Amino acid sequence: MNNPVEITEAAAFHVKKMMTHNEEGSYLRVSVNGGGCSGLTYGLGFAQEKEEDDVSYTQHEIPVLVKGEDAAILEGTKVDYKESLMGGGFTIDNPNAIANCGCGTSFRTAKKAGTPAECD
Repeated sequence: MNNPVEITEAAAFHVKKMMTHNEEGSYLRVSVNGGGCSGLTYGLGFAQEKEEDDVSYTQHEIPVLVKGEDAAILEGTKVDYKESLMGGGFTIDNPNAIANCGCGTSFRTAKKAGTPAECD
């Protein structure tokens, strides 16, 4: 399997900045969790240790972790960072998502529906 998630240069710049301030020596963990209006939600965070089933790789000098069970769901996903007049933030584009929530934070795939929760 190739690297399941592509981290763009713009996203890498902001991740490195966060790692320098708070999370030096950590991994960037990209994950899939149950919940949200459509059944699955994305997670971006930092992890101190690699777990046994993790897919690990380095991109733009950032060590990245994806749980083995999440790798197929995230295959081909791109994490980017976009600026707008309202500020900036990370965006996630997953080609496997067949439905997205109107609030933009949850999704489902043809193979995994997840556990939908009520929207706020």
